[in-house]
Amino acid sequence: MWYLYLDESGDLGFDFVNKKPSKYFTVTVLAVRDGSHRKIEKAVSLTLRRKWNAKKKPEELKGAKCPFQIKKYFYGRIKDEKFALYSITLNKRRVYDRLAKDKERVYNYIARLVFDQIPFGNAEGGVEIVIDRSKTKRNIQEFNRYIIQQIKTQFDPKVPLRIRHEDSKVNGCLQAVDLFCWGIQRKYEHNDTEWLDIYKDKVIYDEQYL
Repeated sequence: MWYLYLDESGDLGFDFVNKKPSKYFTVTVLAVRDGSHRKIEKAVSLTLRRKWNAKKKPEELKGAKCPFQIKKYFYGRIKDEKFALYSITLNKRRVYDRLAKDKERVYNYIARLVFDQIPFGNAEGGVEIVIDRSKTKRNIQEFNRYIIQQIKTQFDPKVPLRIRHEDSKVNGCLQAVDLFCWGIQRKYEHNDTEWLDIYKDKVIYDEQYL
């Protein structure tokens, strides 16, 4: 069974004149098979418990806030697990003005492009997609409908497909993909690969769009 955890880094602001949005927007999927997701969740829990003072311990691991040494500690606990990262980074300055006004459409499309890179042919046991619960009810419905329509054709229709929107605070794998996605986005946004270099062997697909 495939377990796919999706997160993004950067923002979808397009006002480069009056504001300071990110230049790039990255969507990353952490793909794991069978029981490996439980080991990643355990590593997140151990990292939070062991590496932070009780008074300063955050509620979750976040790429933008987690110190580099703690990121390395976390990865050291899962580096031998079987998982893969698929990512696409949008060059926002090249997005057409009419599309920039429809941020949900842009988000859904980039997410779909990432899912297109995943080898669903061997997903006999089922596919479960988990995404951070940050959308409105209407946007959740639109996302689910669009993604299901786009990727269902890639594997046997008998294979079950489920999409869940969860709070990242209670899902360790969502926290893990946040860390990894942040590292990939840093490469494009700031030409900084210090963190990405640690786990680059797990990155199966990393391309820029536009």
